[in-house]
Amino acid sequence: MSQSPITYVPYENEHQLPAIIRLIENDLSEPYSVYTYRYFIHNWPHLCFLAMDKETCVGVIICKLDPHKDRQRGYIAMLAVAKDYRKRAIGSTLVEKAVHAMKKEKADEVVLETEFTNLGALGLYQRLGFIKDKRLYRYYLNGVDAFRLKLFCRTMVKD
Repeated sequence: MSQSPITYVPYENEHQLPAIIRLIENDLSEPYSVYTYRYFIHNWPHLCFLAMDKETCVGVIICKLDPHKDRQRGYIAMLAVAKDYRKRAIGSTLVEKAVHAMKKEKADEVVLETEFTNLGALGLYQRLGFIKDKRLYRYYLNGVDAFRLKLFCRTMVKD
């Protein structure tokens, strides 16, 4: 069985939103309203990337970048890869594309949260250089704890 090549495209327009929502709802435990998606995608469309198998969206990453204290902080809000497409480095590629885009915009760090039981996600992010920053107790609506992970993009220089 040959696998078709996955292509990676930036978010382009609202027509992609139903596929993005469907993919994330199948994957993540948190329910999000359409307004949450629109908040991220409309404010930072250049930090949203899709993995496509021909015309089918099989992976997505949604991020933002804004000031936080004395630095520019990137934030990975959502990452999802369809179950049948896992173990093909799609998630890693999406994270690398998003981090690269954030670094181009002078991100000092990138953070995210993931369930502390999600060993697949923890392994993926740690392989990409993220470190556990703190444990957030009962962080998710389902009562599960999270780890906040952080990737330092630039060394902070204090005056």
